[in-house]
Amino acid sequence: KPCPLCDEAKEVLEPHKKRFILQEVDITLPENSTWYDKYKYDIPVFHLNGKFLMKHRVDMQKFEDQLTKLELQND
Repeated sequence: KPCPLCDEAKEVLEPHKKRFILQEVDITLPENSTWYDKYKYDIPVFHLNGKFLMKHRVDMQKFEDQLTKLELQND
């Protein structure tokens, strides 16, 4: 379904897309009911390496800090 907040978040992340893999999850699908129950009022929600990172809007400082930290760990 249309999600303007999700679209806005993806635009903000676009310049960094080579540094991570974005996996979108449609929480309205029956198989994602756990995510729906947890986040139905908080979209978009972002996890990085399976851990909650942020919700509602992209916090670029937080995103950049955590992504850099992961990149350094993997070097």
